[in-house]
Amino acid sequence: MTIDAVYLLQLTLNGITLGLLYALIAVGLSLIFGVMEIINFAHGELLMLGAFAMAFALPVTGLLYWPAMAAAVLCTMVAGFVVYETLLVRLKTDEFERSILITLGLSIVLIHVMQYFFTATPRIIDTQYGFDGVDIGSIRITWTRVIGAVAALVAFAGLYLILRFTQFGRAMRAIAQNREAALMVGIRPRVVARNAVVLAAGLCGLAGAAIAPIQLVTPYMGQFLIFKAFALVIIGGLGNIPGAVIAAIALGLIENWIGGFFTIAWQDASVFVIMIVVLFLRPDGLFKRGGMRVG
Repeated sequence: MTIDAVYLLQLTLNGITLGLLYALIAVGLSLIFGVMEIINFAHGELLMLGAFAMAFALPVTGLLYWPAMAAAVLCTMVAGFVVYETLLVRLKTDEFERSILITLGLSIVLIHVMQYFFTATPRIIDTQYGFDGVDIGSIRITWTRVIGAVAALVAFAGLYLILRFTQFGRAMRAIAQNREAALMVGIRPRVVARNAVVLAAGLCGLAGAAIAPIQLVTPYMGQFLIFKAFALVIIGGLGNIPGAVIAAIALGLIENWIGGFFTIAWQDASVFVIMIVVLFLRPDGLFKRGGMRVG
């Protein structure tokens, strides 16, 4: 089989943009796990809420992409705050099983509430850019993909600066690295955990808003994406943020390469095959685990 270089480059660019959006979801999971040591099974529904918020904000803003995206991120951050203050605040670090039941139950409730009010009919989301894009020779990439990728890169840069240089970020890293020592110097774990959940929700909302014009929006859209994100967090090393980003971009590339030459079934299965192989070879993931590492 002859491989067309232009076609392969097209798949590669699409894979990078998709991988950056996957990374937003996986990094949010890493933040919550690093601070609270729980897995949030409702994280995918925050992405779904971000996508629906984008769908409803776009007509209000006259299909303007950036204001609608900002509104979607704000909505999911508020949702993250509510979820933490009503449910997650009651969890302790040694209640891993209870956290699974609570967040899984919340996930099911959110899906069915959204389906009740908005039906399960897939929605196609249009923006001011439509199907316009950038042409590089024979290669074409839509503006929605370009802007989604740029927004993800800006978000990662902002997250790095927050975690590395602000008191807010240093407190999160301190809790993740040594909870007892952080408590001794006066860091309040409840405030830090709330901030981490809100920040993670914002990243997930950004991913949902960016994915909305690219994929169909349904109440179930977060379900499969969140399982991919779980796999990426495991592959990159639990709590290792750069590891999650690298694993996500690699997955985006691999999925698009496989989807370009093989059936869709292999494309969807690829992340779980990779996860199984990684766990056999490196049980802690490809990169060092824990401590909410940022570099």
